[in-house]
Amino acid sequence: MQKFKMFIIDALKSLKRNKTITFASIITVAATLFIFGVFLIVAQTINMGVESVESKVEIKAYLIDEITTQEQSNIETILQGVEGVKEITYESKEEAFDKFKERLGEDNAILAGFSEDRNPLPNSFVVSLEEPEAAMRVEEALSGVRGVEDVGNERETVERIIGLAKIIRTMGVVIFIILVLVSLFLISNTIKLTVYSRRREIGIMKFVGATDWFIRWPFLIEGMIMGLIGGIIAVGVVFFAYQLVYADITQSLFYAGLVKPSEVLNSFSWQFGLTGLVIGALGSFIALKRFLDV
Repeated sequence: MQKFKMFIIDALKSLKRNKTITFASIITVAATLFIFGVFLIVAQTINMGVESVESKVEIKAYLIDEITTQEQSNIETILQGVEGVKEITYESKEEAFDKFKERLGEDNAILAGFSEDRNPLPNSFVVSLEEPEAAMRVEEALSGVRGVEDVGNERETVERIIGLAKIIRTMGVVIFIILVLVSLFLISNTIKLTVYSRRREIGIMKFVGATDWFIRWPFLIEGMIMGLIGGIIAVGVVFFAYQLVYADITQSLFYAGLVKPSEVLNSFSWQFGLTGLVIGALGSFIALKRFLDV
């Protein structure tokens, strides 16, 4: 315990001696984790949106006006046998007209020339799906079936949303990796400077029988302190900035589909602290391995 306390004191003194590059290393780690945090929040928000869209994916089977009861029953039976179909609801043309009119709101005056008697909308089956991929199976199952006029679905829109989410996740990972490499470079350089300035002292320690790890520990702790401080700064900045953005968006748009700031703080605190420690320790280890023959 006494040795560990001595290692920490030694590391703090070293950080104080190299203030400028220590500050640069801490800010780089903080910037790395901050940008990664922003991408995590965006990714989580998009995931929530994608899950919401996926849970509401529907496909409509439009029926011909002259459809018979037997044909309608046959279509429903076919739909029930398709894998991935969650629910099947029959929607009459009158119900479709009322929903369309309600959706238009104040602009429903454009339907002045239409009524339930003069209704251009067809009867249909509204099919709720468990997954977007089931839309293709429904289309294939209804292809050429008597009584079906057309099949409409939002599969392409959903696939675009899912594709966009994947691109954003990939960009986040790539940027995070680049910034981690920059952080490792700066932290390892900080440790190299410290090692170089104390090379005579290290030589004496080795001469009197100090073990490799006895020499390594102060430098590893130094890197871990820099990484941890960077992680703490990143959590604070992300949380403060996101609170402002969250309050502004929810007040102006009444939108509740965002990750809550409390969830961000609870989730990111230990993740960023641990990541900062790992980046700092790894940067120190790289510097020691390349610079010291210990």
